[in-house]
Amino acid sequence: MNYKPVVPDMVLSGSFMADHDASFSIKGQQESLPFFYTRWGNPTIKQLEAKLADLENAEACVAFGSGMAAVAALFLYELRPGDRLLISDVCYAAVAEVVEDLIPGLNIDVAKVDMSDLEKAKQALTTETKLIYIETPNNPIMRLTDIAAVSELARQAGAKVAIDSTFATPVATRPIDLGVDYVIHSLTKYLNGHGDAMGGAILDAADAMEEIRRKILVKTGGVLSPFNAWLTMRGLTTFPLRMREHEHNAFEVSKMLETHPAVKRVFYPGLPSHPQHELAKKQMDNFSGMLTFQVENGREASRLFSEQLNLVKYAVSLGHHHTLIYYMPTEDMLETTFHLTSEQEESYRSYAGDGVFRLSAGLENAADICEDLKQVLDQL
Repeated sequence: MNYKPVVPDMVLSGSFMADHDASFSIKGQQESLPFFYTRWGNPTIKQLEAKLADLENAEACVAFGSGMAAVAALFLYELRPGDRLLISDVCYAAVAEVVEDLIPGLNIDVAKVDMSDLEKAKQALTTETKLIYIETPNNPIMRLTDIAAVSELARQAGAKVAIDSTFATPVATRPIDLGVDYVIHSLTKYLNGHGDAMGGAILDAADAMEEIRRKILVKTGGVLSPFNAWLTMRGLTTFPLRMREHEHNAFEVSKMLETHPAVKRVFYPGLPSHPQHELAKKQMDNFSGMLTFQVENGREASRLFSEQLNLVKYAVSLGHHHTLIYYMPTEDMLETTFHLTSEQEESYRSYAGDGVFRLSAGLENAADICEDLKQVLDQL
């Protein structure tokens, strides 16, 4: 049957008809051969990978079952015993915990650095540094890193640079154009955009991506479901439109928060009050929908938010069409996740205070989001 669907087909088959002499191992398969087994490759997943590569100006992409599966695959691919990993001292909690709990056990040296300070990053570079891992804006405090400057440091040191660009998205930043080697996304967030599918991706040169697929993805099995790939492609159809609205709503919410007497500080890259606003303007075409803010009694405020919000959802994650908010107490984060030096802790507290509310502005009416937040803030 010959047909040309407007919406991409969803191929859910786990395996495909094979020739009699097809190899039973990925080692014997050539890239040009037809699809064989979905852990090795799938038509729906391949369509998504091609779209993501186009968005990031990358040669190729490998999709995974989650953002953390993508991060773990990159670490397995790039790092060997005796290597050094130079990583942002503040980054997505699960990455920070993997680096704290698992990576050192592989005899890999880890150096955590405030990547907003280029001099500190330069001082931490050694001849053993194999990979520099950054996140900008970083999660959860919205601190920025100069992508081009860190990429230049890496080139001089013979190291590679990976960036988690989930907060920024390709609408805001194309890190490969700024010199980065690897771009990582949690597809679960803005790229899917609906909060109904998990996924992750690594993007880079085609030869590296094919090696990651064959050496890591196929063997460790962190495969993206074809259904989730299809859901993410559905999300991509409205992705640029959504990002404009996310940015608009985040602007409106952050401006309201800055003027509310119960709010101590607001951090949003699009606000002139953000300490790195000039860098944000330099490397972001869209300031995205993520912001944080502090209030005097964060724990009491979190209770009120969780009990009394009507439109906004008190929940983790981000990049959904719903507005989401969640409280992150500083003492808890320092005890369970980041394990910082006193100097690094001081920098963290300059953004987070005693605790920070992370807010992902959704697609609801901006005035309605503000009104829902204000009816709780007015009680503080």
